[in-house]
Amino acid sequence: MKKNVPNPKANKNILRLAYAVAGVFVCMVLYLGYFLQFESDSVINNAYNPRVDLLAERVVRGEIRSADGQVLARTVTDADGTERREYPFGQLYAHAVGYTGNGKTGIESLTNFYLLTSHVNLAEQVINQFSGIKNLGDDVVTTLDSTLQQTAWELLGDRRGAVAVMEPDTGKILAMVSKPDYDPNTIAADWETLTADEGGEARLLNRVTQGLYPPGSTFKILTLLEYLREHPQDYDQFHFDCDGVYEQGDYTIRCYHGEAHGSQNLAQAFANSCNGAFAQIGMSLDKEKFRSLAEELLYNQELPLSLPYSESSFSLTKDADDWETLQTAIGQGKTQTTPMHTLMITSAIANGGTLMKPYLVDRLENAGGQEVKKFLPSSWGELMTAEEAGRLAEFMRQVVTEGTGSALRTDAYTAAGKTGSAEFETGKETHAWFTGFAPAEDPEIAVVVLVEEGGSGGKAAAPIARGIFDAYFSGRSDS
Repeated sequence: MKKNVPNPKANKNILRLAYAVAGVFVCMVLYLGYFLQFESDSVINNAYNPRVDLLAERVVRGEIRSADGQVLARTVTDADGTERREYPFGQLYAHAVGYTGNGKTGIESLTNFYLLTSHVNLAEQVINQFSGIKNLGDDVVTTLDSTLQQTAWELLGDRRGAVAVMEPDTGKILAMVSKPDYDPNTIAADWETLTADEGGEARLLNRVTQGLYPPGSTFKILTLLEYLREHPQDYDQFHFDCDGVYEQGDYTIRCYHGEAHGSQNLAQAFANSCNGAFAQIGMSLDKEKFRSLAEELLYNQELPLSLPYSESSFSLTKDADDWETLQTAIGQGKTQTTPMHTLMITSAIANGGTLMKPYLVDRLENAGGQEVKKFLPSSWGELMTAEEAGRLAEFMRQVVTEGTGSALRTDAYTAAGKTGSAEFETGKETHAWFTGFAPAEDPEIAVVVLVEEGGSGGKAAAPIARGIFDAYFSGRSDS
């Protein structure tokens, strides 16, 4: 009688199949964990998710409130039973809160699923279900501070631009203003006019996160950081004599309005925003290292941001000609950035080099005011070392005490920052920038201001930042 002899080749094939099945299973488990941790909210909130439409048939969309309890969005039911979304503050929170109806934007979009999820007690839900009554959806409590939002909106006035305020050590967005704006209460009636945009105002565009601009002299923060990295031992020996004009071959770089700054060390050149000095610095830098630094600071990269945004661009390469190199070093040329990205870099400096992920939602509450979910601060990672951040903060402090940021000098608090005046089109006034934080020695709040065609950053943007800092610290002292 023949014995069944195991086939070694068949056994190996079975083992390979078993390993392959096990590998696929492990990958599925890992992906499920990743999905639940990082992707589930975006899928659940997706406008094409049919489950959300079903929820809207059974749940009254919840409220959106400021951090201090102001109702920013709520659902109102008319006498005929028709539901409509109401925004009590109209244009004030337009781009931060967004709208719903003609699509969804802002916090209305980010928290769509949460607003249509009800956590009223189970018994009430069952009774309402059988009675044909909608349950009340959960409320979203944002990180937005109504005082700072109002202050930023009023100070920007009727000018085009953007203002954003953030806590550097948490990532909480305290204010977000973009102008020109729109009234979300009349979004349906105004839709054709807004989308036609015959005046080129781009009112629906959130300039804080989506507006791309040349950074101007605010970019000198990056140029300075690269110079510090390449000259760790002798950066304090830098010297430049400024007569208002810097020439490199056939190219000429002028300081703002041709101002001659005279003899400048590195701190003075940064404080006075001397284009000549930074053009010379740019010519001395390793272009490949400079590009690497820019990308470390999230140029040409995705941002840890939940709102729709435009990606900042940095195009300098090792083969760049002198003109592109000169322009890049002073924040001009092809370099483009958003106010939010600039604020994130500034906040990382204020937070010892660590970037906290910006966020707009603090917690969810049910209709009875009980907390359902809390959103906690989270770190993206280090943009620079703590030593580098501290050194940059010192340079930015001198901008206020001795340089172009003089509008922020006050005995009430200390501030640090960088102004900028960015050329963007021949014959038009420059865009005005300011980015900074306070108190300089222990930052609590970071601000970015962009005024389109505002001229000097020190004269147009810095005073807006000053007003926001004043409102913040005045509120702290009053409490």
